[in-house]
Amino acid sequence: MNKQLCLEKLPYYNHLTDEQKHTILNHWVKKSYKKGQIIHGLSEECLGQFCVISGEIRAYIVSEDGREITLYRMRDNETCVISASCVISQITFETQLVAETDCEMYVLGSGVFSKLTEDNIYVKCYMYELLTKRFSRVMFVMQQIIFLGFDRRLASFLISEYETTNSIEIRMTHEQIAMHTNSAREVVARMLKRFSNDGLVEYKRGVIVLKDLQALYDIM
Repeated sequence: MNKQLCLEKLPYYNHLTDEQKHTILNHWVKKSYKKGQIIHGLSEECLGQFCVISGEIRAYIVSEDGREITLYRMRDNETCVISASCVISQITFETQLVAETDCEMYVLGSGVFSKLTEDNIYVKCYMYELLTKRFSRVMFVMQQIIFLGFDRRLASFLISEYETTNSIEIRMTHEQIAMHTNSAREVVARMLKRFSNDGLVEYKRGVIVLKDLQALYDIM
């Protein structure tokens, strides 16, 4: 995806002045990250807004005891403003972003993005709308952790992956699933074994095959 196409996909594009369009186009910077590399958080710079070209990014927070809690993931063509926390004063906690796979993205620096939010009400509304969407997802994750049994959480995760990839084969290890479902690898292994015994899934090393989608939907 080239710069212009990425820019035109922004919801506020048609409400930008010609000068603002020109400014963004000139300040879109293409960046690449390797799998496992921290994109935002800790000592990393305040990026601004970015648009994912390819790859997958995970957003998470870290508890005092070092436990990672996955909040959401972003894939191709998705945008993020959490990485502009230095621009958004309402963000008072540290969210970290890590490359789950090798990633490429276009980044609009925090200085330019800040100026746009000040000068264009449509950009500011977009920013807060996207924040609302992200925090709605965060609340959903917290509700799952607090109120749902792990069988329902795991079934929900498996179905979500199926609906996202349109494939009944999920290529993840127990450890990766544990990270995405905010659980422990041993708990994932036990529940997958139970699902396997019930004929819901079949799993091998690094691959889980969904055998009974309807049963998984019923568990959710």
